[in-house]
Amino acid sequence: MNSATTPDPRSGRAATLVLACLGVFVAYLPVTTVSVSLPAIQRALGASTSELSWVSDAFVLPMAALILTTGVWGDVHGRKKVFQAGMAFCALGAAISLLSGSVQALWVGQAVSGIGAAALLPTTLALISHAVPDHRERGKFIGFWAMSLTAPLAVGPLIAGALLEHTSWRWIFLLPIPLSAVLLAVAAFGLPDSRAPHGRRLDWSGQITAAVAVTALVYGVIEGGADGFGEPAVITALALGAVAAVAFVLVELRSSGPMLDLALFRSPAFTATALVAVVSFLGLIGFFFVLSLYFGLVQHLSTMQAALRLVLVSGTSLVAGLPVGRLMHRISPRVLITSGLVLVAAALFAMTGVDAHTSYAALAWRLVLLGLGMGAVLTPMTASAVSAVPFHLAGMAAAGNNAIRQVGAALGPAVLGTLLTARALNALPERLADAGVPTQTGARVVDTAREHGLGAVAGLDLGPATGQALTALSDSFLDGMRLCLLVSAGLALLAALACVLLLKSPSGAAPRAADPGRPVSEAERAAA
Repeated sequence: MNSATTPDPRSGRAATLVLACLGVFVAYLPVTTVSVSLPAIQRALGASTSELSWVSDAFVLPMAALILTTGVWGDVHGRKKVFQAGMAFCALGAAISLLSGSVQALWVGQAVSGIGAAALLPTTLALISHAVPDHRERGKFIGFWAMSLTAPLAVGPLIAGALLEHTSWRWIFLLPIPLSAVLLAVAAFGLPDSRAPHGRRLDWSGQITAAVAVTALVYGVIEGGADGFGEPAVITALALGAVAAVAFVLVELRSSGPMLDLALFRSPAFTATALVAVVSFLGLIGFFFVLSLYFGLVQHLSTMQAALRLVLVSGTSLVAGLPVGRLMHRISPRVLITSGLVLVAAALFAMTGVDAHTSYAALAWRLVLLGLGMGAVLTPMTASAVSAVPFHLAGMAAAGNNAIRQVGAALGPAVLGTLLTARALNALPERLADAGVPTQTGARVVDTAREHGLGAVAGLDLGPATGQALTALSDSFLDGMRLCLLVSAGLALLAALACVLLLKSPSGAAPRAADPGRPVSEAERAAA
């Protein structure tokens, strides 16, 4: 590449680092600001549990579907342009969400923000990698980037809690608008551009089939939990997802420039990290979804009170990630990831003991334990995926692991929300009878929960039976939450077993020599 195409990597390095870190912070801010605000959103918009699931998934789905494509687009057309487009989409999506008057409009705003996040996540990492050619020095800067990615998970609940103490839920979307506008303006003058077009092209067939597969699967799971898996629309969606997934595999196997080279999965270590990525984010984002509803529907906490509990998970994970990054040079990633997953499973099993009256202190140690486990998993996960494959596949391995992680994040609210609703609705009639609610009143409560979601029961005026009905609702919700926790813990142990069996030591990694017959892109060289 000539100098016009690839400017001096060191020029504007400080600006690149600052803009990249702030960019991913803005991109990921909606994850937890929205999660902790779900009860307030549900009350204001009258959303059912399945509709509430889509508030989270409308953001994550486009991020999962487009993250590989935007990375290639930046390599070919310039990462600065993709960064600016990502910031513009984040601002536009936040504005739509801020002005939304219905849950459907909120879905649109979240989806637009998700497109922005899909553009920013791979592009900011590639910009840093280009600006810091020395791979030893680059690790420190990528560490700052990773902290900026995790920081929104820690401060997001506190931001939302502070805002909702004094304003309505929609103002949680205000902050990304001025931040995005400022970053967009600064990037126009202060962000050096870079690209790596050789050997890179858009794989439209792979993109379309992957997007259809993920969207149809998540739609089928969410709507199946709400309306039943025997509904024609649900069956059609799940069948379409399966067909699209098979089509994606066939397209990628035959493509000369696949979006995700399926040869990656020939590496047992990459397969293990892919499984860990799906399970960890399915559990983390799904857990935030369920726990936020628990704080609102069962413990009747304010948003700030819920935020002070949720931040224990993400804050501990952020703090734990710092020493874990240094320990990776001394302790095998297999030991770190497996130990982290066991801690996650232990914390989830311990969470099954909570009830409507569990104190902050009794809950805190469980959440801290979960955060410690997540911190031990997330830091070495991508590094292990990259080191498990040949050099010329390193960039794709990093991007693929990130995309797989977002698929898990999309499935989290869908799968756990479905399990929660199904188990709670099944338990509700018996819980109402045990609480002494009259049969006719109990039937009204069950009908309301099935038609409008569990949260709608809290708004019913049932006269003298109101207190008893709310107690029954809390107990049935806890039944559903415990099922979600047991399933998540089981998946974490399954992923830990996969790590033990498949994740080898670095000496067992695939050869790192570049394919002499294939030009190595800058992003792939940087990721290695």
